[in-house]
Amino acid sequence: MTVLKPRQTVPALEVSTLQGSWALTSQAPDNFTMVVFYRGLHCPICSKYLAELDKLAGDFAESGVGILALSGDGEERAKQAVEDWELKNINLGYGVSAEQAQTWGLHRSAGRGKTSSGIEEPAEFSEPGLFLVRPDNTLYWAQISTMPFARPHFREVLGALGFVIANDYPARGELD
Repeated sequence: MTVLKPRQTVPALEVSTLQGSWALTSQAPDNFTMVVFYRGLHCPICSKYLAELDKLAGDFAESGVGILALSGDGEERAKQAVEDWELKNINLGYGVSAEQAQTWGLHRSAGRGKTSSGIEEPAEFSEPGLFLVRPDNTLYWAQISTMPFARPHFREVLGALGFVIANDYPARGELD
């Protein structure tokens, strides 16, 4: 598994989204691209998490932050997530491979049947991760989890970004 370090170039990321092809190197945000890996349609926590992000998407855009949420789900499950979770403001990527997830340092889990939402888990999927990437494709901040619980709250991330941008706060955690 890869350990990504702040201030270093992140791995290439090209995925299909519900709005078309998406490549990290083609993004041109004023400040950051926020890449949010979620577990998939089967995850009831992901539904609440992405609903929070969807509500704050305009605030992130005003802060110069582009957003992509993505998972290993296929296109049909991504479409169902948008519909079932009533997402209107964020783009969903789909089809993230095990190799892509590992390149980004994400933990992988084996499916264990139906979740509390009544939806079958895929045979394997990645656990959550959140990455803020500068326009030069270097990592600014990362949060990677082995569990679906206790993720960063997007309102707190947005508040921290206000400080970061106003004070040109450097990326931290870059030492080996």
